[in-house]
Amino acid sequence: MKIAFPVVENKGLDSLVHGHFGSAPFFVFVEMDSDSIEAFENPDQDHQHGACNPMAALGGRRVDGVVVGGIGGGALKKLKNDGITVYRAVDGTVGENARLIKSGKLPVFEPDQVCGHHHGVQIGGCVH
Repeated sequence: MKIAFPVVENKGLDSLVHGHFGSAPFFVFVEMDSDSIEAFENPDQDHQHGACNPMAALGGRRVDGVVVGGIGGGALKKLKNDGITVYRAVDGTVGENARLIKSGKLPVFEPDQVCGHHHGVQIGGCVH
């Protein structure tokens, strides 16, 4: 199972999971079966608000899941429509969150937990 983690900076398994999917500077991909990792810069980081293209952000790479601290409703819906499970990260590193996935203890993002920011004011049930 391949999982994508949006991160603040690329430090491999020691990278801190970013609070927002689309604006993360980097992604770290972890192949959960072998613990192999790959990282790259988010090519869609500077998109307009509400215009996140999750597959562009992931560089077109296929993943089974995404672990993130916060995500907008549109991006969550697009990822789910592509068969990608979106997990709600706990504060900490890629490695810590990966261990929680392996143990089945990382919750899945629900639509009522997405980020909704409009003109600097938060709306919706953002959980990060």
